[in-house]
Parts: sequence; structure tokens; C-alpha cells
Amino acid sequence: MNKNAKEAIVKAAITLFNSNGYSGTSIRDIASLAKVNTAAIAYHFHNKPGLLEYCFMHFFEQYIRKIEEAFASIDRGAKECLKRIVADLLHYQSENIHLTSFVYREMSMDSQVVREIMSTYSLKEKYYFQMIFERGFEWNEFRPHSIPYLIIQLKSLLMMPYMNTQYMREVLYIFPNEPFFEQKYLKDIHLWIEKTLCSDVPIKKGAVLQ
Repeated sequence: MNKNAKEAIVKAAITLFNSNGYSGTSIRDIASLAKVNTAAIAYHFHNKPGLLEYCFMHFFEQYIRKIEEAFASIDRGAKECLKRIVADLLHYQSENIHLTSFVYREMSMDSQVVREIMSTYSLKEKYYFQMIFERGFEWNEFRPHSIPYLIIQLKSLLMMPYMNTQYMREVLYIFPNEPFFEQKYLKDIHLWIEKTLCSDVPIKKGAVLQ
């Protein structure tokens, strides 16, 4: 069972989970699209829930890594750190739109695997966002706000285009996987950061390191 077979299975699963839903996709459907037999899926992932869990972890491992890499620049300023995170996450989601869309839809379900993801990756994401907001308050970069409500707003901005791709395409005629959308929408989120978050109070002296 080679690596190419595993990659083909994952690619087929992402395509089918996104178009037909997890419950509407069978192991045989995945095997047929991936051009492998069902034994190959059992070998690599044991069963369909194992394949779903792999897709979740594949998505969130890279998602959190983007946040961690950008967070390393926090001493240059909370605003710039947050802007970099937004840019990196938006680009990652646009590049992986099928994976992103089905993961976000499945995350709205109450299941054991979703609870496990939330207890690890989602809490880690919350930790980094909270640290950025608190640093921004401390340095007078951001106006005081309720952090949970800021996270709700930020997550909504980042997730909505990928949770509602049919609405985006069929109603608004906007395509979230296109570079034009990514560039335009990034400017809009940066405007939210500048107008909603940022303070007119001078930044504390010595707070931002160059």
C-alpha cells in the first residue's frame, strides 16, 4: 500500500465529503473515485470515521501552524501579528477550499471527533487569539473589547465564505477560491481590524519592538 494510494484516498474523500456530505458518502464511493479497493482504505485509515478524523487533523494541524508561525512576531505589534495571521489563514483556506468547506460544516455537528478537535485545536486557537488581543489592550494598540465577542467576530469573518460556498457562488457570484476574492476580502478584514479594534490612543512607549 503506497503513499500515492493514501493521497488518492484522502483527495477522493475530501471531494465526496464536500459534495455529498460525510453521511452521504460510502467507503465504496471513496474507493471508486480514488481507484483503489476498500482494503486500501482499511489499511490506511481503518474505517470511514478514521478517515474523517485524519482529514480533520490534516486541516487543523496546518491551520494552527499558520497561527503559531505568525504569533512568533507578536513583539513587533499585536495589530501586525493579527494581520499576518488573517492573511495566512485566508490564503490557506482559499487554497484548500474543498477541505475547508467540509471541515467547517462537519464541525457544526455534535460528535466525539468534533469534541476532541475542539478540546485540542480550537482551544489552542482561542489561546493565541486571546494573547494577541490582551497584548493589544496592554500596549494601547486595541480599544478594550470583550475578547469572546472579538473572537466570534473574527472567526465569523474568516469562516463564513467557506461555510457557505454555494451561497457565495450562486447568490453573490463570488468565488472564494479565486485570488481576486482573497485579495479583496483581506483588505476588508484589515479594515475591520483598523476601524473596530485599533485605538486612537498613542501606543505605549517601548511596547512595540522593531
